[in-house]
Amino acid sequence: MKNIAIIPARRGSKRLPNKNNLLFGGIPLIAHSILLAQKNKDIIDEVYVSTNDEVIKKIALEYGVKVIDRPEHLSGEFEPTLTALQHALEVIGDSTVDSVILLQPTNPLRPENLLREAFERYRISDSDSLFTVTRNHQKLGKITSNCFEAYNYTIGQRSQDLEPLYFENGLLYISKSKLIIEGKIISENSIPYVVNHIFASIDIDTQDDFDYAEYLLKKAARLR
Repeated sequence: MKNIAIIPARRGSKRLPNKNNLLFGGIPLIAHSILLAQKNKDIIDEVYVSTNDEVIKKIALEYGVKVIDRPEHLSGEFEPTLTALQHALEVIGDSTVDSVILLQPTNPLRPENLLREAFERYRISDSDSLFTVTRNHQKLGKITSNCFEAYNYTIGQRSQDLEPLYFENGLLYISKSKLIIEGKIISENSIPYVVNHIFASIDIDTQDDFDYAEYLLKKAARLR
């Protein structure tokens, strides 16, 4: 049985145009996820990029990975990642694909050994999916009728005394191919894999996100 990586990268981004092929650390943004997958060849048998963009397609091919030509009706701004994965599996048409590792190009920075350690946790479990989460340390609330209503704390409570809450950080998803075909990436018994690392705060969607990610990348390089 095979494990494959799928990197979805559609054309167009309103807030940061062409973000998936912008140079980040001297190479295209999407290349960071491609290189991560290629670095873990003992886990990942094949790497695919799903795209409707000719520039991204060219980059993917230059890095030696396979390309799934995503149709325009599955490439819209509001189209969920799930349909891109389903389409990719349909095109690949390989019944021996057991698990799909989803790597989002907008999360180019991942802690060392994250994929390896998370996959091992997934492998020895009886779950059909895993996704990464990070603990939230903020005091959250909502504004209703111009009034603030605290959600996860009481006014005056110390941050360190908050009940632990977690957010989906987007660094990594692992799912059984069968689960994706059935219409889910995360299942009811999915493993939430906790990542408390500064890289978990990076999900590039704006120029500010990009600039901050570059700062962290340069800082990490200096510390090596």
